[in-house]
Amino acid sequence: MKNSLIGLLLLFFSMVSSAQLSVRNDAYVFVKDQVLFVEDDVNLEETTAKIYLRDDAQLIQGSGTTGNSGVGELSVYQNGTVNQWAYNYWCSPVGDILPSNINNPFHVNLIDDSLIGDADPIASSNSTPTNAYEGTADPLVISTRWLYSFVASDQYAEWIYLGFNNDLNPGLGFTMKGHGTATTGNTIYDFRGKPNNGVITNPVLDSQFTLIGNPYPSAIDARDFIHDPANVNEIDGTLFYWEQNGNVASHVLQNYVGGYATYTIDATGTNETFNYALFFTYDAQDNSTPVLTPPPGPVQAEGSKVAGRYIPVGQGFMVEGINGPNSEVTVNNSMREFVKENGTTSYFFRTANYSSENESASNNNQIEYQDNGLSLVPEDFKRFRINVDFTVGESQYTRQLVLNFHDSATPDYDRGLELKLAQVYNSDAYFDLQNKAYGCQAYAFDEALTIPLIVNIEEQQPLRFRIFDIQNFEDTQAIYIHDIENNLYVDLRTQDYDLNVEPGNYTDRFEIVFIPGQSLGVDDFDVSDLTIRQDNDIHQLSVLNPNGLDVKTIEVFDVAGKRMLNQLYDSVSNRYQLSTVNLSDGVYIVNVTSKANAVKSEKIIIKH
Repeated sequence: MKNSLIGLLLLFFSMVSSAQLSVRNDAYVFVKDQVLFVEDDVNLEETTAKIYLRDDAQLIQGSGTTGNSGVGELSVYQNGTVNQWAYNYWCSPVGDILPSNINNPFHVNLIDDSLIGDADPIASSNSTPTNAYEGTADPLVISTRWLYSFVASDQYAEWIYLGFNNDLNPGLGFTMKGHGTATTGNTIYDFRGKPNNGVITNPVLDSQFTLIGNPYPSAIDARDFIHDPANVNEIDGTLFYWEQNGNVASHVLQNYVGGYATYTIDATGTNETFNYALFFTYDAQDNSTPVLTPPPGPVQAEGSKVAGRYIPVGQGFMVEGINGPNSEVTVNNSMREFVKENGTTSYFFRTANYSSENESASNNNQIEYQDNGLSLVPEDFKRFRINVDFTVGESQYTRQLVLNFHDSATPDYDRGLELKLAQVYNSDAYFDLQNKAYGCQAYAFDEALTIPLIVNIEEQQPLRFRIFDIQNFEDTQAIYIHDIENNLYVDLRTQDYDLNVEPGNYTDRFEIVFIPGQSLGVDDFDVSDLTIRQDNDIHQLSVLNPNGLDVKTIEVFDVAGKRMLNQLYDSVSNRYQLSTVNLSDGVYIVNVTSKANAVKSEKIIIKH
């Protein structure tokens, strides 16, 4: 029987062995842009029996336990999203074609060349391996140098080489570099084999990571996966998605630039929390250093890709074990959903359509939530994000932290509302919960809350705290960073907080509060009443104080955090003036502090 382009559908339904869908002889099922639902099993009897899923078509199977059988194959496409220098994390939706009714191991040679450029929706050709550093997209030649799995480990050096023909258990993920030559990369891969089905488990270890993923030819719901009773006491509720900067045209490990974005969702499915990757470089001993390229350099220091609720076909990610040595991570058919990749709720981990202009800056601090790839929270939640900027020389990177607020949150770990960090670096910021580092914490909101924020500083440097993505807070609700050492309260909704910090592990210096430690009357200090000006014609810095506020000090810092000027005041004036004639050309930070220890901070540019 000749297969036509439009797809001759010959479906043979049989009661033998309780099969729900049996495809026989030269017949095939061609599904385009729709769901193919089978309550129990799929039987692809002969090698010529096929199922083709195209244009986001997906196969979902129900509660039957017979298991898929036959020696025919299912074919499903997925787009790689990186170029030849960067990794995607994968998890195959198919396994080897063996005459059994169990899920079979996967090997990379089950990925075919889709031949999509030949306008034939069912044709393919076998991919071929190469030991060269780079493969090709057309024809599909896969470099075997970059094929690895990662099972129950916490060390970079413990990646397990997979190769082209070696078996990988169903549900485990693997790495593969892309095949596009452009900086973004895009290759369509054709996974062909027996479709995975039913319950799939893999081992995880306490406080160690395992690379897994979505093992089905359909999307799965991250909420169902995270909150499934089989996983609640076995894995942490954070999913870790690798992002690598493809602008670095190198295969040398020491030149890699990347990091892990994090995702979770609450049990109701109404509140998602995502945090972008912080990029670092790595070496063979698992040591890491921050990416320190100043803008507009070729390498950004933070990621731009986002993850959604519905995990698409082929997507791999890391999970962390939280139990003993016999723990398992589980996926099952109840997690499967027909959700096409749509750019909002389901998409292979890829770049969001947003601009960094949506974040706050020192001259525009009151930016609330905008469409920047981050989800809106429900009305009964509150949220904001704190960006902590670290600076070495003229280079900078940012650790982003999230705070969720809901009446259901507890002082202990709240699954689905809090995010762990993949790694803490020598200069970093994080929340501490049960002696573990978190990038997001959750609280029941109370104006009396004090939320400790830990900061590590490896070497003396400027530090900046800023805020954005403020959701469901009243406009009048201040959000302060409290610098306990300097006894300063800075409302981040009105300004950033800049300071210079000596090396150290600051576990009890910084905290987020909503009411300052002492009441500041209007007559005492309102930073909005001050105006900071630099007049380069006369080399003079002026602070205008029309309402007679009680100023204690004016300090000027250079970009390296060195204090260049420090003037103390014991009387009130409507104008304070400092000479800048001895300061070199450049950017400086001016801090004006009141006797009530409130502070206004602003950048100036000095040019002689």
